[in-house]
Amino acid sequence: MPNPKIKILAITGSTRKNSSNYKILKYIAEHIKTEFEVEIFEDLDQIPHFNPDLDKENPPKQVEAFRNKIIAADGVIICTPEYVFSLPGSLKNILEWCVSTTIFSGKKTGLITASASGEMAHEQLILIMKTLEAGFDENTQLLIQGIRGKINEDGKIINEETEIAVQYFISNFENQF
Repeated sequence: MPNPKIKILAITGSTRKNSSNYKILKYIAEHIKTEFEVEIFEDLDQIPHFNPDLDKENPPKQVEAFRNKIIAADGVIICTPEYVFSLPGSLKNILEWCVSTTIFSGKKTGLITASASGEMAHEQLILIMKTLEAGFDENTQLLIQGIRGKINEDGKIINEETEIAVQYFISNFENQF
């Protein structure tokens, strides 16, 4: 009997359809070893605004569904842009819904920030994911600056240095399993 595939939840931090971040996650999904099954979560805009008063016994159904996707996944990859020197509000929102849980504790995680600059958002993402106790290190995180000039409309990485960096990220992420 074949082994079941390792389930990866890939979260795009952009609400824009076919964003550079989505394209990076698609690229990874296509290049990750055959024993991985990748689901790309694109429904950030469907998650209600974080409200601690609603985060009791019965959180909103969209939040519960999102949390269940993380629980069911063997690993998580987050790929986000930077908006106004910070994480996009919609990504921060879904991560805030996870603070009262332990669903990220020890979860094998990869962190990518792909934006024009991205430095501030990347630092914030690392800090938030450390707070959530996600399992990552310097080898499973990647900052891609100037992303728009490094990936084409079809999602092909057209910058050799970036392609090498993404392949290195993929290899390190896979080696966690």
